Formats: sequence, structure tokens, C-alpha cells
Amino acid sequence: MEIAPPTESRSRVAARDVAQLAGVSTATVSRALNTPGQVDPETLERVRDAMDKLRYVPHGAARSLRSQRSKMVGAIVPSFDYALYARTTSALQQRLSENGYAVVLAEHHYQLDTELQVARQLIEHGVDAFVFVGVDHDPRLFSLLEDYGRPYVLTWGVDPAGRHPSVGFDNRAATYDMARHLIVQGHRRFGLITASVEGNDRARERGAGIRAALAEAGLELDPACVQPARITLASAQQAMQRMLALPQRPTAVMATNDVLAVGAMLACREAGVSIPGEISITGVDNTDLGATQTPGLTSVGTPIVQIGRAAAEQLIARLEGKPFTACQTLGFELVFRGSSGPPGIRA
Repeated sequence: MEIAPPTESRSRVAARDVAQLAGVSTATVSRALNTPGQVDPETLERVRDAMDKLRYVPHGAARSLRSQRSKMVGAIVPSFDYALYARTTSALQQRLSENGYAVVLAEHHYQLDTELQVARQLIEHGVDAFVFVGVDHDPRLFSLLEDYGRPYVLTWGVDPAGRHPSVGFDNRAATYDMARHLIVQGHRRFGLITASVEGNDRARERGAGIRAALAEAGLELDPACVQPARITLASAQQAMQRMLALPQRPTAVMATNDVLAVGAMLACREAGVSIPGEISITGVDNTDLGATQTPGLTSVGTPIVQIGRAAAEQLIARLEGKPFTACQTLGFELVFRGSSGPPGIRA
């Protein structure tokens, strides 16, 4: 017996059906979809409950054509592997979602030409605005965004010339302050484990901050004590092993992020090198990974979540024609734990 395919028993659910079930006007349903911040929480909850019960899905393409907006924000990060970008993006998404926007996430693996290509593709798919990491970008990216009228904000750094909207902190000052602290404690021979500086202004600026503090004290980094590493524990461990093999080891090793610092700690433990008795180690970002080591990692606390929230708030304001602060410099703090101390003091 042949069975005919099922037919829809009723027409597609419309906004008026949602309005009727929620006891509101269709205009209120529209505001709940497009500008939820303008709807009181109780009404917004009723509208969303009605949408869930009716399985209502707004016709995105039609809404985009009418409003010339997709309500999508593209967040292009260097890598999904680095947990900090995930935390910042999560804060970004939460704040945008509260205002009816969705996030489209992509990565470029520290390749600025790839970042440009991905941005172009997202523009072709109707993305309204963008969030980028750092201040180093292909100049063609900014031309592309200007040509298509797409607002954007740079994060994790502040454009020193104020040419581009940005939300971040002073990466150079962060490591400068930490290096100054170690110098005051008595350290004179320093090591640096750094992520690649190619297309990565954060690593470059953090290295520059260390060098500036050393220069002020009449010191400098021995090239043999500057070890590049990928942002993985294994790569950082290998970088530290190379430093431990030097005839004259540094008494303080500064890493440009916590992953690299913890990799350095692993190498010291394996070699039986006391931390901080023989070598002090510091990182940047004050992550749980560093805080839960033994000893705990001395690090720079950076505004990981605040960056995401502030970036979202700036883009929302720009997309909705409201006043905004183009360049926001957030704070950082030095967090001292057991991995650092005066040279020659065994734990």
C-alpha cells in the first residue's frame, strides 16, 4: 500500500500568532526580535515562551532585506586553540545575544591575508560588523570594511595612533611593570619565551616592555636567552630546555602568556630546577592554568572578559546609532604567587 507524503496541517507560524499567544502586539514581537533591550523583561519572557511553544522561527532573509541588517557580528580570532580568545568571545556573544545579535566565529591562524579573505567572505554573507584581535592587520582589511560600511573594533590592544576603534590594554606596560618588579627583587639575567611576533602585536609589545625595563636598568637580553615557541605546553617546555642547557642560565624567565610560562615550569620540574629558588618564572593573563600550578604562577591579570563585553557594547551602540567611546584602555594588575622571588632564594 502506497502512503502519500504528509502535508502541512497548517500554514507557517507568523509573528501575529506569537503576538496573540503572548497577549502583545505584533510591534512588540518585532521589538523583542530586533531590540530586546527595549522590551521589559516580563513581556520579553512571554514573547520568547510563545515563540518556543509555536516553534516560531523568524524569516531571516526577509528580515535582512527589509532592515538591510542581518543582526550578525563576525568575530575573527587568531586561533581556537588559545582558551583566552574563547573566554573573550563568550563574553562578547553573551552581551550581543542580550541585544538580539548573533556571533559568527572564524580563525585565521595568525595569517593576516587569511583574515582578510575570511572578512570578505563574511561580508558577502551579510555580516553587519566585526571584532578583530590585536592592532596588526593587513591595510586592505580596513579599506574593505570602509568600502562596505562595516563597523569594527580591535581588541586585546589599543591603537596608539587612535586611527581605529579599539578595546584593550597596554601590553607593553604590562610586561614592563613585571620586569621592573623582578629587577627590584635583584634579578639581572633574564630569559624570554615568546610567541611568534609575526602578525602578533601582543607578543611583540610584551617583549618590547621587558626590553624597555631592562634598558632602563642598564641591562639587556642575551639573544641566547630569547626562545620562540608555539603557544603549546610542549613547545614552551622545549624552549625552556634549550635555556636550561646554556652555560649561564637566567635567574628570571618571563613568558608572553601563561601557556608558555607553565611549559617552562614543566621543563624546570623535569630537570630538578627549583622554582623560584634557581629560576623565577612569570606569565601574562592570570589564567586558571597558571594559578593552579605548584607553586602558583606569578602573572599579569588581564581584562579577558571585560574586553568582550566592552567590544560588544561599542558595536551595539554603533549599529544602533548611539554615542560610543572609540578607544577604550582597560587596566591590568600584577598577580604575585610562588613562582617568583629574589634570585638565589631556594623554596
